[in-house]
Amino acid sequence: MTDLGTPQFWLAVLEIITVNIVLSGDNAVVIALACRNLSPQRRRQGVLWGVLGAVVLRVGLTFFAMTLLLNPFLKLVGSALLLWIGVRLIAEDEGGEHKVKASDRLLTAIWTIIVADLVMSLDNVMAVAAAAKGSLSLIVFGLVISIPIVIIGAQLIVRLLQQYPILVIAGGGLLGYIAGEMAIEDPAVAPWIASNASQLAAVAPVLGFAAVVATGTWLVRRRARARGTR
Repeated sequence: MTDLGTPQFWLAVLEIITVNIVLSGDNAVVIALACRNLSPQRRRQGVLWGVLGAVVLRVGLTFFAMTLLLNPFLKLVGSALLLWIGVRLIAEDEGGEHKVKASDRLLTAIWTIIVADLVMSLDNVMAVAAAAKGSLSLIVFGLVISIPIVIIGAQLIVRLLQQYPILVIAGGGLLGYIAGEMAIEDPAVAPWIASNASQLAAVAPVLGFAAVVATGTWLVRRRARARGTR
């Protein structure tokens, strides 16, 4: 275990915290989107438990990151999952789910946070693992310190989403953008793309953004029309 009193330990901790702050902006958006329709009390619970669950999984994933990211099709699967989450967050009903219990919606928000964070952290954890240089204590300590930073950031974004609903669409589109980037980086397709369709590196993220926004807004409008015919 790395000595807590050494400058090297605290420098590594600072590196891990910085990496998490820089790379967790999109994760904070997911947390805010997933919890935006909860009551203030349950929103705090959703953010807290969602972040804690995601951090626990991220610690475990860090130790397998190098191996996992070499597996073909893993990023393609993650990309598809992010697209689905992005559409779902845009199309989520704010006022029409009266039959859904508050506890159910809280659990759904927590689950959405954990799954999305797990998928989006496939790249992030590599940077954390590199900064920690294989030290379990550094990984855990650095991530634990980062928890309040991510929670505060998510709470601020929730307030922005409530004041500016258009940001919900932008946040869902961000997940589509990340999904597009992730898809073309999968080892199963990356070599072919690099040799035969290098332009996809610029096009795929934009297509992912557009696909999520278009599908999500279409679902919202279809639901609105369905209500109007009742």
